[in-house]
Amino acid sequence: MKSLATTLVDLNKRTAVLLAVGAASLLSACGGGEVSAPNLQAGQSLEAAVATGITTLALELPDLPVDIGAQQVRPLFHAAPVFLDAPDDVDSANSQASGLHSPRKQAVPEELRGLSTKGLTLQGLEHNRRLRAPRLPVMAEADAEVSDAAITPLAPLAPITPMATPSVVSVYTPAQIRAAYSLPPLPAAGTALTATQAAQLGAGQTIYIVNAMHNPNVVAELTAFNQKFGLPACTTKAIASTASLPLAAASRSGCELSIVYSTASGGMTSNAPAYEVGWATEIALDVQWAHATAPLARIVLIEAATAALGDLLGGIKLANAMGPGIVSMSFGANEGNYTASVDSVFGASNMTYLAATGDWGAAVMWPSVSPKVLAVGGTSLTYSGTGPRSEVSWSGTGGSTSLYTPTPSYQTSAVPGMGTLARRTVADVAFNADPSTGQYVATMAPGSTTIKWTSIGGTSLSTPQWAGLVAVANATRALSAKAALGLPHSILYGQIAAVPGTYASAFADITKGSNGACATCTAKAGYDALSGLGTPNVASLVSALSGATVPVTPPVVTPASISGIVGTALSFTASVTAPNTVTFSLSGAPSGMAVNAAGAVTWAAPVAGVYPVTVTAKDTKTGLSGQGLYTVTIAAAKAPTVGTSTITGKPGTPLSFTVSFTATNTLTYTLSGNPTGMSINSAGVVSWPKPVLGSYAVTVTAKDSKTGLSGKGIYTVKIATAGPVITAAPITGVAGKPVSGTISISAPGATYVSVSIAGAPMGMSFSMSGLSIKASWASPVLGNYSLAVTVVDSAGLTAKATMPITITAK
Repeated sequence: MKSLATTLVDLNKRTAVLLAVGAASLLSACGGGEVSAPNLQAGQSLEAAVATGITTLALELPDLPVDIGAQQVRPLFHAAPVFLDAPDDVDSANSQASGLHSPRKQAVPEELRGLSTKGLTLQGLEHNRRLRAPRLPVMAEADAEVSDAAITPLAPLAPITPMATPSVVSVYTPAQIRAAYSLPPLPAAGTALTATQAAQLGAGQTIYIVNAMHNPNVVAELTAFNQKFGLPACTTKAIASTASLPLAAASRSGCELSIVYSTASGGMTSNAPAYEVGWATEIALDVQWAHATAPLARIVLIEAATAALGDLLGGIKLANAMGPGIVSMSFGANEGNYTASVDSVFGASNMTYLAATGDWGAAVMWPSVSPKVLAVGGTSLTYSGTGPRSEVSWSGTGGSTSLYTPTPSYQTSAVPGMGTLARRTVADVAFNADPSTGQYVATMAPGSTTIKWTSIGGTSLSTPQWAGLVAVANATRALSAKAALGLPHSILYGQIAAVPGTYASAFADITKGSNGACATCTAKAGYDALSGLGTPNVASLVSALSGATVPVTPPVVTPASISGIVGTALSFTASVTAPNTVTFSLSGAPSGMAVNAAGAVTWAAPVAGVYPVTVTAKDTKTGLSGQGLYTVTIAAAKAPTVGTSTITGKPGTPLSFTVSFTATNTLTYTLSGNPTGMSINSAGVVSWPKPVLGSYAVTVTAKDSKTGLSGKGIYTVKIATAGPVITAAPITGVAGKPVSGTISISAPGATYVSVSIAGAPMGMSFSMSGLSIKASWASPVLGNYSLAVTVVDSAGLTAKATMPITITAK
């Protein structure tokens, strides 16, 4: 943060005093220990309340640009406002048992029906129940695990629009969801699985769940979820923060759960993020329902340090580094013109990226808006245990047309209902997401061993289930030695949705419901922004995906403009997106320019000119090539620029200063006009052990070690006998009784002086008369303090002094 500076007074139009003081209110937000007074206005007296520390006062605040990486993303779950009874145990012995029955229905208490479901946690629900129904009986001890102080209160009696809470909610088990969407039934526990059965459960595939913050109970919650619903258990497998990447292939015989903590740069750390109840609920939801959909897939939970967009990008980068798999992202931030700048994170080979479209009705969010991300919307499900399911688009689902992202090639008029789109439109697909037709999630409060159940929805719920579906499809493709789907859009739109019979078999077209009042906010036949292509008939869709041909696309080389300077070594790396390893070649390159196997282009001795260089990347498996034009501009070398300055000192007192310069290469320095004894070293530091009275014009010459060009600057060195003098007697006093002291300054021959004072205790004020500054403290506090006074005169000579302050009890 910049210094805050203001001229406080003109001392007889010749002497100015600058007070350096601080106050906690400003810099605490910057993470610093220095503080400044925020209320001083132009024309006010010097008197100010200050705190220990040093910062210079100013009238203008610094202009802080918005940092895209600091934008906060949000988890996209909703929860029904009801305390669920624990699900019965029929599935614990037979994981398919509940699939033959309709979902459990539970009444929502009248006092909670107007409560917003957005991001609602059980702790928040209990807090709001206390606010809304103070006469209700106090919770049993097992339910009172989180104090009110630990809860961020939700707005009381603030209904969410357009998602009104019904009086009764339906809650589905994994078996009921598998039956409703035609997922293969789970084999009985202990059954020896065939390769086909294991593939139908996602064996050998990896699902990366990227979230923010930390859930310390995720393993215990998943264990309880699995036991309650008869799902395969997951072995917890540690991944060291120093582990080499990519990871080894996932097991084909059982589920593994690993938890890692990502850095903003895409690395791993051993430091767990902080706990936050909303993100902990999101993590529990994502892990449990990705596992319920693909019970034998490996799950790697990646927890980012914060909910900042930059930290979440680091989590996605880490997933890319860990190797092929499916990345599930149940979070979002409002789209903007920044989205294209971060889109490259979704370009790793053999990776599928899925993201929730949002839970606030018609809107577009990142990351789901990326053309490389499968955007997952939401529906409201009705299923009785027999017959087909019935769905309408959920009123809260996100989905609309982007303001920034161009229409991707796969969104064409060949897809029923799509027509011609102005830009990228989301959603692509959908799944159950209404918290009123929600699905069971097991949660635990920190430090507790008690499992509680909630009905969760939101496009946060639909996204990990689609991630599990893709894992099943990839595992099935692997049986016939077919490549993973990678980015599945072209297959889903071009090879499935554009083929009428295949589309009708693979998808349920959602034709009812709305998420707003706009022209495209109502579901219709074929594609629409609410549910995209629709919800999956999983058995048919996986069959279609298993036989689909993954489009063979050539490498894409992103063009760029590169700048350099004559004689200064140049290097840059070609930006390439390709499904496989590529080889590189150059055409139109000047003599001496080369490219290596990693796409790094180097030129040891550039020559002035403009060079259109074509970089060609050739896929080593398909033989297809892509090209990109790099315009390389080499400018003539510039001589170093050496600064000028006035340096002051005193006779006999060692003097040193560093030359300021602007240069590209290493420099060598020489002096001319310098007095005897003055020298300059290889780092540009001028020293004079024993200055002699006088004024000297010293020319500093800096020579570029590569180009041979030189630059010069004149430093005026003034050695004077005088300088400011500070007199500041110690202040002593008794706590609570006013004390004062005087700081006297003399500066013979100076036209003005500047004064700064650091270390002033809170409550001390200053006033001045001429070159005397009075320090006053109306109500001193017991302790020892020290004012650091610095005076600089018009010749640049400096004096420093310390004024001790001792406040005793009596």
